[in-house]
Amino acid sequence: MSNINRKRLSDIPFSVLDLSPIVEGGSPSESFRNTLDLARHAEKWGYNRYWLAEHHNMPGIGSSATSVMIGYVAAGTSKIRVGSGGIMLPNHAPLVIAEHFGTLESLFPGRIDLGLGRAPGTDQLTARALRRDRRNDGLDFPEQLEELRAYFNPSLTSGNMHVRAIPGEGLNIPIWLLGSSGFSARLAGELGLPFAFASHFSPENTLPALELYRHHFRPSEVLDEPYAMVGLNVIAADTNDEARRLATSMYQQFLNLLRNNPSRLQPPVDNMDELWSDYEKALVQQQLGSSIIGSPETVKEKLQSFLDDTQADEIMVNAQIYDHQARLRSFEIVTEVTERKKSMD
Repeated sequence: MSNINRKRLSDIPFSVLDLSPIVEGGSPSESFRNTLDLARHAEKWGYNRYWLAEHHNMPGIGSSATSVMIGYVAAGTSKIRVGSGGIMLPNHAPLVIAEHFGTLESLFPGRIDLGLGRAPGTDQLTARALRRDRRNDGLDFPEQLEELRAYFNPSLTSGNMHVRAIPGEGLNIPIWLLGSSGFSARLAGELGLPFAFASHFSPENTLPALELYRHHFRPSEVLDEPYAMVGLNVIAADTNDEARRLATSMYQQFLNLLRNNPSRLQPPVDNMDELWSDYEKALVQQQLGSSIIGSPETVKEKLQSFLDDTQADEIMVNAQIYDHQARLRSFEIVTEVTERKKSMD
């Protein structure tokens, strides 16, 4: 790639993905206070948007009532965009989501994003509990999306809207499609919508999905050209050794998921090899293969390499770190190495 056309880290927006981690020894109340504290710091440090993710039946994730959390964060900040990364649409009636986000946009005009996924965000038993008698495996996601978009913009449907979303109708709420494979990538491209890819847990599919999105992109009233945001685990500390130690909480989280034993976010450990087998280690490291872990210098170098590979239009940072102050420091380091901190001081 020519250096003349090379995107620099300072050229693109950076954003935050938060799962409101519930840590071992902590409580959801503490997690929510930490979420708002991180959001306020992220706003001060120049992050572009702050997204919360819908997960269920996960002892270590507090953001299950995603719309409620978005309202809480938006009310406690003043300008940062706040949204879902994402709402798992098959878990909900499209009308309910239109009303929820219509309400949020009415309360916080121009600040709300609606990111949508088609996975359940949980296990199959919990999915059935959420969806009750709906036999829904996500295959009707395009139809659900079409219905949802029509609630916001009735001109998108040829029939009469006998059911209307109030509030919601007529509001311009950006809709993003989220994905960890090619399905939503292609759909987002065909509809001319922005696309966010979950590289933080699906690294091997990242480049194929981005290529699929860009190849199938058709200009729309929303976008003239593709806009791809990529989610990425970044765990930064003042030294490589400290960052690697902090990252063991994230490794333990995925190891427990692999063992079908989800748990609260665990404190870091000195030696993961005492906890996992060689086989488990390989699986976890494969799933977390795009993660960037290290000192400011290491993070800057690896972030630039990731940007060179993906040509992302925006990067959304996730950091599952046990200690809240260490988590704040990790996000602060990202602002420093992407040359935002200087302009904000």
